[in-house]
Amino acid sequence: SNLDEFFMVRIASLKDMVHAGYTKKDLAGLTASEQLELILKQAHELVNQQYSTYSRSLLPALKQNGLEVVVSHEDLTKEQGAFVDRYFEENVYPVLTPMAVDSSRPFPLIVNKTLNLGALLKKKGEKDAELEFATVQVPSVLPRIISIPAGKDGGKAVILLEDVIAGNMDKLFLSYDILCVHPYRIMRNADLTIDEDEASDLLEEIQKQLKKRQWGEVIRLEVDEKVDKRLLKILKKEFAIKEDGIYRIGGPLDLTFLMKMYGLDGFDAYKTPKYTPQPVPELNGCADIFEAIRKGDILMHHPYQTFDPVVDFVRQAAKDKDVLAIKQTLYRVS
Repeated sequence: SNLDEFFMVRIASLKDMVHAGYTKKDLAGLTASEQLELILKQAHELVNQQYSTYSRSLLPALKQNGLEVVVSHEDLTKEQGAFVDRYFEENVYPVLTPMAVDSSRPFPLIVNKTLNLGALLKKKGEKDAELEFATVQVPSVLPRIISIPAGKDGGKAVILLEDVIAGNMDKLFLSYDILCVHPYRIMRNADLTIDEDEASDLLEEIQKQLKKRQWGEVIRLEVDEKVDKRLLKILKKEFAIKEDGIYRIGGPLDLTFLMKMYGLDGFDAYKTPKYTPQPVPELNGCADIFEAIRKGDILMHHPYQTFDPVVDFVRQAAKDKDVLAIKQTLYRVS
């Protein structure tokens, strides 16, 4: 997730400099375009290393310890397959919005950082039918990790939502033959440039900039490494992206789902024990926070000490008939 942020803000600002023809060198003696070239080379190496670790170390280790991540629909047992198809029809199908692209239907707006499936279709029974492109967004309202019945070795088994959708793509386009389905994900320029002095209404200016964000230039495209060349050609053209901005991924796109996997029940022996924050000594056994404050200042160390007193402080003030208003400063609410 930090790498996503880095691309959307840091890489984006360097791209803006290049587009603006800014050639002044930085402290390291590099122009913006030289920095970009070096950063992208490193980023490609980093991503390759991430996925090598995921596929060659993490997946086998998980399986060895009783958690199998089923990589594709074809690897499911008969029982698992029936469960997944039922899950798709009851939970996934109703919330999908498949969109085909042709001369009368333009390429849709693909939202920043969302996971999508692109497919090439051909009309059934028409030998010379033209190839058509279709896309469907993997819904964020559903969990990405789906627990399924145990596999042959009896351990816990899970499958990713995009693999469930890809395996049932024919149900979305009934009158078409599906030639291929591949996941893709984009990152847009989300670097906000707000001139606080010039803006007549700062809130309005921020709203305007946030709206522009969803149409921002595509600066990174992640695709399945086995992607069909014809499909990739369409994505490259629509997103106007060069080769150095394309990341061919040998595994599931967007690895932030691993935090959710870490949160699965069980496997406590392999997790860091949950941290229990310490109580605040000055408030121990004190029911009235305001009474404790009258005796002297209290310094709290978060997250080492519990945050409960802050919640109690607001709750107590809210119930106090003499309190007219509660005002707080929120820090980094983005």
